[in-house]
Amino acid sequence: MSHTSADDPQGQADHPQRPADHRHTSGGYQIRLKGHLGARWASWFDGMTLTHQSDGSTLIEGPVVDQAALHGLLRTLRDIGLPLLSVTQIEPATPADVPTTER
Repeated sequence: MSHTSADDPQGQADHPQRPADHRHTSGGYQIRLKGHLGARWASWFDGMTLTHQSDGSTLIEGPVVDQAALHGLLRTLRDIGLPLLSVTQIEPATPADVPTTER
């Protein structure tokens, strides 16, 4: 059964539109976990850095290509079993942020 009307010819009144910025572009994330993640897990997070923090947490930081990849990463972390403390999107490095070497 279709729910269309003159005001809503596509039948989408029951399905609000996503915000215009719903598409995620590549960028980076900082993910903080409670507890120290062992070094053997580093290969599971290729391209990301794992840092043990003095407060007993682990910080995983690096590039994530899109929302699907982020959800996959979060699913992997869930399966490891360490509690998730935070997920923060960070801006990718810009050319001004990248150190240069003089020759």
